[in-house]
Amino acid sequence: MSASEKAKAKTEQAKGKTKEAVGGAVGNERMAAEGRAEKSTGDARQAKEKAKDAFKS
Repeated sequence: MSASEKAKAKTEQAKGKTKEAVGGAVGNERMAAEGRAEKSTGDARQAKEKAKDAFKS
């Protein structure tokens, strides 16, 4: 996994998790949904990079 893509994935996951928690805490469902979507994007990016690494070996 390239370092920059790995960092992007981790950042997206962390931002999404934070946004989801804050949105849930203040009762803002839209913010919570955006957080879940961002976290999912980070998860997908991480999975893609892991798959690329598996085929390199």
